[in-house]
Parts: sequence; structure tokens; C-alpha cells
Amino acid sequence: MFENLSVFENRYEELNMKLYDPAVAADRNLYRDLMKEHKEIEPIVEKYRALKKAEASLEDAEAILNDSEADKELRQMASDEMSAAKSDIESISEELKILLLPRDPNDDRSVIVEIRGGAGGEEAALFAYNLYRMYNMYAEKRGWKTEIVSLNETELGGFKEVSFTIDGDGAYSRLKFESGVHRVQRVPETETQGRIHTSTATVAVLPEADEVELEIDPKDLKIDTFRSSGAGGQHINKTSSAIRVTHLPTGTVVECQDERSQYKNKDKALRVLRARLLDAKVAAQNAEIAANRKSQVGTGDRSERIRTYNYPQLRVTDHRIGLTIYRLFDVLNGDLDEIIDALIAADRAEKLKESMENG
Repeated sequence: MFENLSVFENRYEELNMKLYDPAVAADRNLYRDLMKEHKEIEPIVEKYRALKKAEASLEDAEAILNDSEADKELRQMASDEMSAAKSDIESISEELKILLLPRDPNDDRSVIVEIRGGAGGEEAALFAYNLYRMYNMYAEKRGWKTEIVSLNETELGGFKEVSFTIDGDGAYSRLKFESGVHRVQRVPETETQGRIHTSTATVAVLPEADEVELEIDPKDLKIDTFRSSGAGGQHINKTSSAIRVTHLPTGTVVECQDERSQYKNKDKALRVLRARLLDAKVAAQNAEIAANRKSQVGTGDRSERIRTYNYPQLRVTDHRIGLTIYRLFDVLNGDLDEIIDALIAADRAEKLKESMENG
């Protein structure tokens, strides 16, 4: 499996030389692309070099053990070294297998997150707000920037729906498994009998598409302006700054009314439109793969129930991997890494299993 890793090492050395070339440094786009490639293959090269070092140690130890003239103390040292080298080779090989799995090309992208209140009326809208706050706090912990694109609030402070961007390196790789139906079980503030209600909200995490890779023909767009409506904001209903963009070939509609500026709202709406069109394109490409491969972490289908937040038991359960933790409020305050790391590990394990079966 590792016979061709020298190709990565040679390319890595070639990239090191190119990145020090003033002509390359002067070309910002080329330099950015080479730096991205360098960053991607560096972990593979480091593990490959560690593997070669461990294999060399194993060979040296075996040579001493096969030397009939070696004294007892030296042979004992060689035996210990051989055991350590074998252990290193085994662990490094497992890490390399994971590093060599096909990468999701969208993993490094920023994302657009869309949350909508589902079954449960006002309580579902309040839960949608809780999820928005959770992702915002998680983004803040990771040093990512968030910005609302569109928002439809209720009078009690819930969100019927909210769309927002999360800009940060690797945001999609961390958040892509959040798409689906999230369920909450709790006693609503308006419940006089103290009964537990179940409500839902849907989350969609879309990788952002660059203008270059997903060009939209202006002739395919219908753009309408209208006056903002909804709770809050002195500028509401005073100017026609809100934007509705309709992509005629697909019927996709995006609205943005968060900014005072019509231009800024249009720019944000087009970002969301590009992300939705890219998402649809990727979904179509992956339909056949999804039919053949049922991943342990689910299909990413937005109708799939993925997680339950149970207030009485302070419990969060991810149904795809059977993970339950009893730190509900930590999770709702953005402490998501334990769940996300487990989802990523399960996905890698599934892919690794498939690669072994197919190869």
C-alpha cells in the first residue's frame, strides 16, 4: 500500500524549492495553490519518513540478533529495539492509511449554515435559535467569523429560519455532519402542566462555492427588491434594500434582508445561491455512491433525524453512531468537539473498511 509514497516525498521537496522562488512568490494565486498542496501532503510525508526510520531501526535490530558474535547485553538491547520498531511501524501504518484516504474536496471551505424550525411551532423556533447560538459559540472557540445572511424571527425571540456564513479554514470538514433533523425534548416555558414536548429543527451545512468554479449566467437570474420586514431594526420598512434572487433554471430562491445596503444584500444572496447550486451539483454526483455506500454517519439527508437534545436528562445523543453524553449545556454552549471528533472517526473507519474490502 505504501510503495508509491516516495512520489509524495519528491513532490514535497519540489514544492519546497518552488515556494522559495521569487517568481512564484510574486504570483499570488500560484503561491496560494502551491502552499495549499504543500500543507495537504506534509502530514503524509512526515509519517512516511517516520515509517522509513522505524523500518531502518527494525533492520538494524534484526542484523544484531542474527550476528552470532553479538554479546548478550547487545542482543537484549536489539530485542527491545525490534519490539519498539514493530510497534511504531504498526501504529504509523494505521495513521498513513487514514491520511491516504480520498479527501473530501470541500473540506477546507467555509460554509453557509441554514437552520429552520420544524415540528413544534414556537418551541421549534426557540430551538432553532438555540442551535444558531450553539454553532456561533463553536465558531468563536475556533476563531472563525460568522455573519447572518437572512433571518426570520418570532415575537418570542425564536428563529423560524436563519441563514448565516461561517468563514474559517476547514469549517466544512468540522461541520459537514451537522446536516439533518435535530430534536429537542424539554418542558416549554409556556407549558403549565410541566409536560415534556418534542420539537425539531433542520440544519443544512453547505460548502461555499467560489465564483470561478461556479459561474452563474446573469441571464439566468431574476432579481427583485422589496422592503425588509420582521422584528427589530430602525431601517425596517423604510427602504427597498431587501433582495430576492431567483435562479430561473432550477427555481432556487434566496432572500437577504439583513443589511441596509441593497448591494451587500445582493452579494450575500449570491453567495448563498452559489452554495446551494454547488450542494445540488455535488448531491447529484454522489447519488450513485450514496446508493452503494451507506455511511455510518448517515447520508447527510436533511430529513434524517441525527441528534436528540434531552433537557430533563441533560443528555445529547447522536443516533448515527450511538454516542450519548450527559453534558447538554456544555454542548449548547458550543462544546461540540467530542461529538464532531467521534463522527469524523466513524466516517474514517467506514471509509477505511471499504478501501480494504475494495482494494
